[in-house]
Amino acid sequence: MVIVGAGECGTRAAYTLREAGYDGPVTLIGDEASLPYERPPLSKPSSVGIEHRLICDAAQLENAGIKYLAGTRVTSLDPARKTVSLDNQDNLSYERLLLSTGVAPRRLTCPGGELAHVLRTLEDAKRLYKMAFAGSRIAIVGAGLIGMELAACLQKLGTHVTVIDVATRPLERAAPDLLARRLHERHVEEGVRFRFNAIVEEIDRSGVLLNDGTIVAADVVITAIGVTPNTSLAKGSGISTPNGILVDTFLHTTVSDIFAAGDCACLDLGQGKAVRYETWRNARVQGELAGRNMAGAAQTITTRPWFWSDQYELGLQVVGLPSAEHVTVTRHLSDGAEIIFFLDEHRHLAAAAGLGPGGAVAKDIRLAEMLIDAQVGLDLKLIGDPAVSLKSFLRRTQPA
Repeated sequence: MVIVGAGECGTRAAYTLREAGYDGPVTLIGDEASLPYERPPLSKPSSVGIEHRLICDAAQLENAGIKYLAGTRVTSLDPARKTVSLDNQDNLSYERLLLSTGVAPRRLTCPGGELAHVLRTLEDAKRLYKMAFAGSRIAIVGAGLIGMELAACLQKLGTHVTVIDVATRPLERAAPDLLARRLHERHVEEGVRFRFNAIVEEIDRSGVLLNDGTIVAADVVITAIGVTPNTSLAKGSGISTPNGILVDTFLHTTVSDIFAAGDCACLDLGQGKAVRYETWRNARVQGELAGRNMAGAAQTITTRPWFWSDQYELGLQVVGLPSAEHVTVTRHLSDGAEIIFFLDEHRHLAAAAGLGPGGAVAKDIRLAEMLIDAQVGLDLKLIGDPAVSLKSFLRRTQPA
């Protein structure tokens, strides 16, 4: 078994192969020199620096019988011969192959766009935080999750942050308007400046030129405008790649004995619909499923999106897929925490988004996920009443 990509998804798949009883050779290939590590902490450094949180260490890989090729890039894939070629001129044969190649940050295409930094790898993080000294001026292009998390941590480190986005508010795709406004206000309280409805025309050593002619002075410019799936290997070998590497619910690609999982995988939902999830949990769950199915199981993917974001003392969590077509009900909890429920036309819970200090919304978001699974009709008044336990709705789904 060969796994290309040694992030959360690929590493979890390697271990799951062993847990599923596969006792043949397992090779995990990573293009970074580091041991496999978690990416979410990179955008959340503390006062003591970057948290380099390993997924596993060398001894654990050896004990599991997983051969890890660090700092190695796969240059081509030959499905007919069932081989992959490496940048050190070696070739590896495979019985089954997993592509967990992840994503790459989008980059600005304006003049001077190459001067902007991105955050994806440990080396990116080291370089960025070395430049972000107290008093420095930072311009972040993009007010999505990564951009807002970076703004929070860099502002706390004593830099002067300006966030620039073409949208009218932050977190336009990630969070409901009510919660996004609260986070925006919290950033402003800390001194972060925002420029919305703004297009970057040019970047130079002095800062960022916007389409209205103003210049945002900056010592460092960071781009956080989303990602694109790494599909070059798949494209070069005849695998379908509409918006990522197309997979069915078993995580099979369109070429036999090749699987794909994680951020790079585009799940075919049928009827012309396909979706790609870019979350830590999805990478882990799909990696585990891919490992089991590579070992001979035939399990289908059932997970739904869930993500979190920590900004200052506030924790944001979202589960499911909120839609403008859903009916919304807000439940106000203690300590300023609140949860927005999204109900479909049958009054079934489809999604939930919560914001509050620390992990104040974590328990209710977990219960909300269980309610999404239960697909029970909900009373709009009761679901918004904090005095009514969410567990009570779950108990109604259980037989007497």
